[in-house]
Amino acid sequence: MSDKYIADVANSYTDEMIESAKIVAAKRDENIKFEHARLTADEKDEILAKYHPDRIASQFAELKIGPNKGEKAPIELAEMLQAKPRIEPEDVDLSKVDYEADVLVIGGGGAGTSAAIMASEAGAKVLLVTKLRVGDANTMMAEGGIQAADKPNDSPAQHYLDAFGGGHFDGKPELVYTLVNKAPSVIKWLNDLGVEFDKMPDGTMVTTHGGGTSRKRMHACKDYSGAEIMRTLRDETFNRADKITVVDFTSAVEIIKDDNGNACGAVLMNMETKEILIAKAKVVIIATGGAGRMHYQGFPTSNHYGATADGLVLAYRAGAKLLYQDSLQYHPTGAAYPVQILGALVTEKVRSLGAKLVNSKGEVYIHPLETRDVNASGIIKQCRLGNGIKTDISEGVWLDTPMIEKINGEGTIEKRIPAMLRMFGKYGIDIRKDPILVYPTLHYQNGGVEINKTCHTNVGNLLVAGEASGGVHGTNRLMGNSLLDVVVFGREAGIEAGKIFKDIKMPAKLSLQHVKDFEKERAAAKIAGDAVSPKLLPVYTFGNTEITKMPF
Repeated sequence: MSDKYIADVANSYTDEMIESAKIVAAKRDENIKFEHARLTADEKDEILAKYHPDRIASQFAELKIGPNKGEKAPIELAEMLQAKPRIEPEDVDLSKVDYEADVLVIGGGGAGTSAAIMASEAGAKVLLVTKLRVGDANTMMAEGGIQAADKPNDSPAQHYLDAFGGGHFDGKPELVYTLVNKAPSVIKWLNDLGVEFDKMPDGTMVTTHGGGTSRKRMHACKDYSGAEIMRTLRDETFNRADKITVVDFTSAVEIIKDDNGNACGAVLMNMETKEILIAKAKVVIIATGGAGRMHYQGFPTSNHYGATADGLVLAYRAGAKLLYQDSLQYHPTGAAYPVQILGALVTEKVRSLGAKLVNSKGEVYIHPLETRDVNASGIIKQCRLGNGIKTDISEGVWLDTPMIEKINGEGTIEKRIPAMLRMFGKYGIDIRKDPILVYPTLHYQNGGVEINKTCHTNVGNLLVAGEASGGVHGTNRLMGNSLLDVVVFGREAGIEAGKIFKDIKMPAKLSLQHVKDFEKERAAAKIAGDAVSPKLLPVYTFGNTEITKMPF
């Protein structure tokens, strides 16, 4: 190893990390040639059972009330699902309606905007409310790509096998079928809207592998895929201002029902003034996204600031059943160093381009493209065995990024994953020369509100799309199927709402009786505590002082 290399990393890495990085560099040529065997089904089951966070029984609580009574949920989620409502129904004047629309979309990410666009195309007057800004969503933060079987050597049937198997065969078949069969047309739709996918000089889209995929079907926009898709969907939403009304910095805090128990609007709260507003609609679509900012089990997260499981709470209190609410995805490669980006996503595309996971001894201990739950469990295992690399506040294993340019040639990293190069470069780490430290980060809500293939829940006129729904991915999601999910089912929800709103009469009377009934259930179950839900935003503390950003 050159003195210059040591001088470069010395500006960023600790002495212990530098010594370990030397071992990794010394074994790099050998490790590039070494192909770790894929784990057998039994080996996968064993590593998941011992090391995956979802398998730690003490971190889950039994739900005492609601549609999923008797089932397990993460402790933090169970508290929110069974917490006090943020409003008292008696204090809300439902006769004063502030907004009226054919379709109310709650959430401004990829699913919400896709739904709004398609509903407006069908002639619906759409109201889109979002607690931050349109685009402040996990969609914006997705990096690696979006799957679609649109190449001659691939097929939706093969995509189905990968996705269904990758989800441990727990996905709802009708949802997985819809996901993979709609994928090629969704790519075309996005491309026609203006998404700048990576392409060859002749216009053919560049595709790569992801963990658990048997074909190269990952379409990307460098490693800004989600941001580029969200940019395009946001622009299209605003271009439809005559049909889509956007109300930002406004949260839905309760679903409103009619006399027949169907969803017909929402109680809204202005995030700045706390003013309560009423929205009335014929159809309600929940597209509120994920839950990373719940920080289950104390894990850091790759999620945006507003990802606090609000949609699950709203739907649950309205009587909608959840599915796989006890299943979360811990992305194997979250940044473990430096502290300023702890938990930030290191896209799977880094591994699909050739970087391998290496422990402190310089050993490639697992195939880099095992499914995410298996690779996350593998990293946790290595750290527990003492083969991790410790920092002051975290631990992890190496992701040997310099392998990428040794395999693919100089300039590959800047061309294919520029966001990763810049994110670490800000802290003096050049991923073209330095391996990076990674550890699992709370990334995706596998479960959510149970839906059918047209996004209906068991509550009338209440649809759910995107990460807030459950059943599409089973109990583990493959890379590239999240961006696909939010656009496919966002579109499906919008198309369905655009069909049914024409036959629904605007309700004359609005009701929050279900909220009163929920409070009676809480009292009968003797649920204690002062927690209120939905959470809306995370609260971080340092000593006795509340702060608004991560303290690490």
